[in-house]
Amino acid sequence: MTAKEPEDLTRLFVERANAGDADGMAALYAPDAVLAYPPGSATVGREAIRAVLERMLAHVPRPFPLESPLPTVRYGDLALTSTRAADNTGGRVQVARRQPDGTWLRIIDRPEVPPE
Repeated sequence: MTAKEPEDLTRLFVERANAGDADGMAALYAPDAVLAYPPGSATVGREAIRAVLERMLAHVPRPFPLESPLPTVRYGDLALTSTRAADNTGGRVQVARRQPDGTWLRIIDRPEVPPE
């Protein structure tokens, strides 16, 4: 399943994370995407992101909750999506880009924004 709307990306990420599917999670990212995880670092490229997600799944308790999305901001083929973190770590912010086939992929992901 692919993301038909940018808001689909969070739901698909959580579903795949709860299934332990690091490959499926990585498929939600563009080949040249940037993931700001682990905190304080940048992971660049889908394959590197897949490896980080695989390690994360091995150490983070599941199930992941589906967090309520905040309003999406769109500008042409770009979309800014975000959620308030269910674990009270602040928020999560992503930039997605519409692909030529109309689906959406994450290009920038900052999964942990500290609370103020």
